[in-house]
Amino acid sequence: MAYQISTAVAIYFVLWWVVLFLTLPFGVRSQHEEGGGPPGTDPGAPIMARMGRKLIWTTLISAVIFAIGMWAYQAGYLSIERLSKMMGMPF
Repeated sequence: MAYQISTAVAIYFVLWWVVLFLTLPFGVRSQHEEGGGPPGTDPGAPIMARMGRKLIWTTLISAVIFAIGMWAYQAGYLSIERLSKMMGMPF
């Protein structure tokens, strides 16, 4: 049982990081787009990154994707035998 829990935590951890990198660019406005910024800073630097919102959205999206994946695994859609057959690989 502990092996299954640790595997699920590892899968969620990797999924969370992938979703984080997908959500980072949304809603970011650069200093160049806003028409200014402190002198000596990069024009592509974000004005407000709003990381708190991005972390919340990342957690919610990851939880939904993880729940769908767990449901598919429990229903038998993500078994090794089924996936290897779909890819034409002998099991």
